[in-house]
Amino acid sequence: MARLRRNLSFATVLAGALLVSGCGAVISRVSADLADNLSTAILNQNDPELVREALPSYLLLLDSLNGPDSENAATLSAAAQLYAAYGAALVSDYDRAKILTTQARDYGVRALCASEEDTCGIDTLPYSDYETVIAGLGSDNRDALYSYSLSTLAWIRAHSDDFKALAALPKVELALKRVMALQPGKLAPSTSMYLGILNTLRPASLGGRPEEGRDWFLRGIELSDGKDLGIKVEYARSYARLIYDRDLHDRLLNEVLAADVQQPGLTLFNQLARIQAQELLDSADNYF
Repeated sequence: MARLRRNLSFATVLAGALLVSGCGAVISRVSADLADNLSTAILNQNDPELVREALPSYLLLLDSLNGPDSENAATLSAAAQLYAAYGAALVSDYDRAKILTTQARDYGVRALCASEEDTCGIDTLPYSDYETVIAGLGSDNRDALYSYSLSTLAWIRAHSDDFKALAALPKVELALKRVMALQPGKLAPSTSMYLGILNTLRPASLGGRPEEGRDWFLRGIELSDGKDLGIKVEYARSYARLIYDRDLHDRLLNEVLAADVQQPGLTLFNQLARIQAQELLDSADNYF
């Protein structure tokens, strides 16, 4: 599905990948202070290329912390998210992307299982049983559920030529809605954004729910107090382009270009959003 590939941008996936624990749990066995400082440095970095170049080394560190016997939901979650970001957004070779996002999904499944035994083997469940298990998860499982959702979404994106992978989209949407129901705090804006994207993958005539998607985008903007510029970019890309609303499209993107990207914990995402906003504006005449 081409729209799924386009709509899950580097900024979109990386934003989700870094938010769940601020990377603070990634190397908790080594040094919590180092982890927190590393997280802050990444989130407040205004040079996206530096982050792109640094992530592979970080992935190897995560692998070293997550051997086959690891049951640490926090480190498994971090691995799931960053493998998702790297595989879905930084690799142009589809075969490599499939390998990396499969690794991400494996970590996501393990993270959820480590957080709640009832979820072990969840990917093999029919939808009705899956729905029951997801409904039974509580706030203690929220971060792992978010990681599972994000990594599965990245895996679907990389395998969007496989209808079996696309069939998992309703399960991802259900999981993300459960995350929202569990009052996810700082995860709420990005979760809302992902739900907006999922509901605008198709026009209404083909079963999509663009107006519901619009409501999720607006909720995400409100929850972030308008500071997460990536949500406005996705709102323009996914909704405004879908319904061919040029005025909304250009207004949102010009708001991004005029905004201050320097926001604690959002500078990197906002810098990426500004780059994408300009690219979308530059291509608008050919689209509309």
